[in-house]
Amino acid sequence: MTPVLDLTADPVDLTAALVDVPSESGREGVLADAVEAALRAQAPHLELVRSGNTVLARTTLGRPTRVVFAGHLDTVPENRNLPSRREGGVLHGLGTVDMKGGDAVMLHLAATVAEPVHDLTFLFYDCEEVAADRNGLGRVERDLPEWMRGDLAVVCEPSNAVIEAGCQGTMRVVLRTTGARAHTARGWMGVNAVHALGGALRTLAEYEARVVDIDGCTYREGLQAVHVSGGVAGNVVPDEAVLKVNFRFAPDRSPERAEAHVREVFAGYDLTVEDVSPGALPGLGAPAAQELIAAAGGRPVAKLGWTDVSRFSALGIPAVNFGPGDPTLAHTQQENVPVEHITRCLEVLRRFVAG
Repeated sequence: MTPVLDLTADPVDLTAALVDVPSESGREGVLADAVEAALRAQAPHLELVRSGNTVLARTTLGRPTRVVFAGHLDTVPENRNLPSRREGGVLHGLGTVDMKGGDAVMLHLAATVAEPVHDLTFLFYDCEEVAADRNGLGRVERDLPEWMRGDLAVVCEPSNAVIEAGCQGTMRVVLRTTGARAHTARGWMGVNAVHALGGALRTLAEYEARVVDIDGCTYREGLQAVHVSGGVAGNVVPDEAVLKVNFRFAPDRSPERAEAHVREVFAGYDLTVEDVSPGALPGLGAPAAQELIAAAGGRPVAKLGWTDVSRFSALGIPAVNFGPGDPTLAHTQQENVPVEHITRCLEVLRRFVAG
């Protein structure tokens, strides 16, 4: 049975209702059905399209500008943190931060602002928390590209209810060393591949991260070992070892420049790129972005992480992150959001879209 969502309710209550519908990546169908049904019933002014477990809605008022709002419906697996519960001014539960609080704000706006000053597009998509090739926005970009277009994209990922501009790029590389097996009693007859990683590990320990200012936002890069493997048996000199390294790079580097830097840092090692996603420049000079900044007050900060703003930036669309919740709590058992974050995000975005 499809849950019934009241999109005009207090967005804190709406967040709790969304949290209480499990939607682990790949299993978003029930929640997507509920979102679609609620929008059809409560937001008749919107054009609706369904693509898999992604629900798309938009106004077609002929405004000179369009703002795209994006929020994923899926969560990581449950970790004894369902159903939701409210304690004072804090809402606890899986997805409260990442990112059903942001979804609730989007849904409330979609249903209650019928005459926005910008045309609005709302993308509620699936499979953000898993491999990038399953991300629902990729399917939208491929099959329904016009739904991605706009003058500004606002990804309602958790940002402590402040505007986080752009995002870092991320790259994962694999270093492999080889040697020759031998009995450890005669270790000099072999070549230890694990020992051969020592230079790379020292390089990482001594690495000085670059700090760069872009449009008043400070991005700090990082190069970290995230996995080490090797070894055959307790009495065998290992002949192979693997080190995986994650590079978080500022958005002024392209993936190609980021790879060149990593290869320079680890010169002499057998290195392959396993995964890469480009960053996104802040794009704060766009007129619509300036309007949002004015509505929010304060000063935008850099997004220290990767989000789907990168997808919009790659299409030439300025994009920012703005949503309730502390991103450091995402994916933790203790996930929780101050209700004032949800309220503030709604107030700011209503001021921005309603004029």
